[in-house]
Amino acid sequence: MKHAVRSSLRFLRVSWQGGSVLCFSLHAMLALPAAILLLWSVIDLLAQEPVFKSDVKVVNVLATVRDRHGQIARNLTKDDFILEEDGQPQTITYFATESDLPLTLGLLVDVSMSQARLLGEERDASYAFIDQVLREDRDKAFIIQFENEAELLEDLTSSRQRLQAALRALRTPEPVRWGGIQLPGSYPGGWPVGIPGPFPGGGAGRQRRPSVMRSGGGTALYDAVFLASDELMRKQSGRKAIVVLTDGVDNASRVSLERAIESAQRADTLVYTILYSDPSAYSGGTWGRRGPVIMQPGSTQNGGMVVSKMTRETGGRMFEVSGSRSIGEIYQTLQEELRNQYNIGYTPRSETKRGFHKITLRTKQRDLVVQSRAGYYSD
Repeated sequence: MKHAVRSSLRFLRVSWQGGSVLCFSLHAMLALPAAILLLWSVIDLLAQEPVFKSDVKVVNVLATVRDRHGQIARNLTKDDFILEEDGQPQTITYFATESDLPLTLGLLVDVSMSQARLLGEERDASYAFIDQVLREDRDKAFIIQFENEAELLEDLTSSRQRLQAALRALRTPEPVRWGGIQLPGSYPGGWPVGIPGPFPGGGAGRQRRPSVMRSGGGTALYDAVFLASDELMRKQSGRKAIVVLTDGVDNASRVSLERAIESAQRADTLVYTILYSDPSAYSGGTWGRRGPVIMQPGSTQNGGMVVSKMTRETGGRMFEVSGSRSIGEIYQTLQEELRNQYNIGYTPRSETKRGFHKITLRTKQRDLVVQSRAGYYSD
């Protein structure tokens, strides 16, 4: 039967392309009624398929579950979870283990002067991470570097070679020149003696301006997360994650921390941060978007609080490089987490109002900890 249908369709197509009058052979005449009958059968089957209305809201939640020892809990089912939206119980309608599904990944690297001594190690570890986590037949990634501004070094691609080339292009900004004297971008130890300080109200007389002002410091962390989420991730579907290598300090962004978090939530994107800082880079100051900024010794601690909030509310996780935990080891842990997530979907029971809706996800086993986003925005 299938052969007859193919033969008749091929016959008709060749006759039409040739521009000739359609003359059916006996074989074609016998096969044509069968083809018509099969066509009507297909139409009837399509009519019986369920129709999904565009106004039905389906919310997806990616979750990672760990036990009390920090080990990933695998082999859970949807019956192991309890889900609520705005305090109201919800029914899980979709459940899958995301161990092998495509991933869209964004790597955001802080290249401000405070990271200058760490950039080589970050680059080498990122080479290995991209090589291990990216499957060229399914996954894709992009790379952004940021200091005073965010710069897209490589757009979404599945090519490891192009991503590695972008990592090689990572550069810290050139130093600031002040009246012909070269100054470090984050000026450890403060400004040289004899040069008026650039801070408002700092020093007598009229404030001097730099004779040459290149990108000499400042960090637009929030801008980078916002642009990655709003311009790139929001257009993608499926699993999405941003990995940010930074000390967490922001002094140059146009958008606020809250706006950056909201953009990631609206894009259904998890934000992971790797906190890595050089203590010697914070004894002086740096240039922000609105001028010079004094860097206090506690800046890195504040940076940790900032990125912790960002990761917690988007469903990601904060890591910190230390003497007992290298950046390479953190990347290994992150890779395992990205390959062992639960994808949970539900349709809100009540009519969804505009604005933010809080999601609470937990397991029936009290010794398990669930990591997922805090909620979503409905327009």
